[in-house]
Amino acid sequence: MNTLKAIQERRSIKHFDPSHTMSESEIKTLMEHTLLSPTSFNMQNWRFVLVTDSEQKAKIKEAAWGQSQVEDASLTIVLCADLKAHEQANRYWANAPKETQEMIIPMIHKFYHDKAQLQKDEAIRSIGIAGQTIMLAAKSMGYDSCPMIGFDPIKVAEIIQLPDNHIIGMIIPVGKALKPASPRSGPMPMEEICFNQHF
Repeated sequence: MNTLKAIQERRSIKHFDPSHTMSESEIKTLMEHTLLSPTSFNMQNWRFVLVTDSEQKAKIKEAAWGQSQVEDASLTIVLCADLKAHEQANRYWANAPKETQEMIIPMIHKFYHDKAQLQKDEAIRSIGIAGQTIMLAAKSMGYDSCPMIGFDPIKVAEIIQLPDNHIIGMIIPVGKALKPASPRSGPMPMEEICFNQHF
């Protein structure tokens, strides 16, 4: 499936086939492509908790106010990010030429150090980009998905044992749809959303 078709056909699915299982190789393929998502300064600050265990999915479902897609999907991904990823900048540039490392690594530290709001903003940006990659890659593989913010982040953090200095951005169940999404309500007129050169 080409990218434009995947964008057109991607919908937020609420009803998944609970009997379907994704293979380990399919999950690996999905996540290998997700890890190609861009991040600022190549920080790779996203972290993904891949949940396939039925008991673990049931716990997350309870923290998501009983929404069935969390438990019925073949794979439920909790998209998180490390707020302090910038402190390990040398890891992300380890294979770069020395002169590049000497320029970029101090720049990363200076840009994010002691800027809590920027650290959080960057985490959410990275999660959002990766989330869209997951959904489009899943669609191209013949799977459906549903981006979710309807959950108690504190309870989910406890369930997945979220480390300190990490946040949860969203949850994306991935699997085989049992029912199609409701018809699109229609986008707003382009002229109300897109502006040439300025508002």
